[in-house]
Amino acid sequence: MEQIIRARRLLCEGGWRDDQQLHIVDGIITVIQPIAVGDSRRDVELLSPAYIDTHVHGGAGVDVMDDDPAVLTTLARHKACEGVGAWLATTVTAPLAEIDAALRRIAVYRHDPRGAQLLGSYLEGPWFTPENRGAHLPEWFRELAVAEIDQLIEAAQGTLRMVALAPEKPDALTAIRHLKARGIRVMLGHSAASYAQTQSALDAGADGLVHCFNGMSGLHHREPGMVGAGLSDSRAWLELIADGHHVHPAVMRVTCQCAAHRIILITDAMRAAGMPDGLYAICGHNVEMRAGVVRSAAGGLAGSTLALDAAVRNMVSYGGVSSEQAIHMASLYPARLLGLSHQLGTLAPGKQANILALDNQLIPQQLWVKGVAVA
Repeated sequence: MEQIIRARRLLCEGGWRDDQQLHIVDGIITVIQPIAVGDSRRDVELLSPAYIDTHVHGGAGVDVMDDDPAVLTTLARHKACEGVGAWLATTVTAPLAEIDAALRRIAVYRHDPRGAQLLGSYLEGPWFTPENRGAHLPEWFRELAVAEIDQLIEAAQGTLRMVALAPEKPDALTAIRHLKARGIRVMLGHSAASYAQTQSALDAGADGLVHCFNGMSGLHHREPGMVGAGLSDSRAWLELIADGHHVHPAVMRVTCQCAAHRIILITDAMRAAGMPDGLYAICGHNVEMRAGVVRSAAGGLAGSTLALDAAVRNMVSYGGVSSEQAIHMASLYPARLLGLSHQLGTLAPGKQANILALDNQLIPQQLWVKGVAVA
């Protein structure tokens, strides 16, 4: 059965189009065309591609590392409420057996029609260094070894999409080349790497920076650090937690001015997302959320409670970009990073019908995943 959605404005890769109707058959967009003259029917104000959150640890009181397959269903439904049509379940540094088990749970998960589509896993750790470790516990950090990497790739059963590592670790360049040869994206972070070390990692095939500015060597006028390498190298995708806490609004504007077409909006959300203030756990230790901000006992930020639809609005308000640019940062650019832009990230005939209806304030109104109304 064909579905038709009539929009006052519809976002294509080239920008907004007025008065368009979109046709869906069997979960695929078949036609986008102008609404006939004289037809006053409009189903939605704004129609855009559904968002893609590539970096999600938890939310709604649960965490990807929890030993419970139902957690992924809970998270898929939680993300759908943010306008997210697809996401990556992101692990944390932990004993290797726990990471292996989490990857196996993700691999066998089956799509819940009431939730966002799980695209696979994102391995954040355990290959980091103690400086700029964030909430990751250094006693569980490990050295890079191709055999161990392959063990985790096997556990993921073809669903491992991205790996984060510190580029200054021994054998990091070998590991990057090996992961890239296996079709896995590599992000750099939780690291004290220099500008030169970061450049070498990008030369080896690394794709970008994990939550840029957070968990890495900062920008200095005589030592540009990881941040300087990411801002200045056009090959680098830059994850950004646009909540106003992890990155100051002025820095969000600077990042947009340097790299607007390379920003990937992420939430880095942990189990406290969508929950009341109180005590929660991340990476095996307790943290506290106050007024929506999560901090460790030492006062450092420990993940976020950001929703991706709020990140999009924040980029318009704080980053000074247009609504179409902010939406691309949460849809088109993540799809490009993952190599999925032929299927997701924009509204076009032949693509999967992951579609989001918004009001004029960019508040999600309705989500369709594979053509099915979800939230």
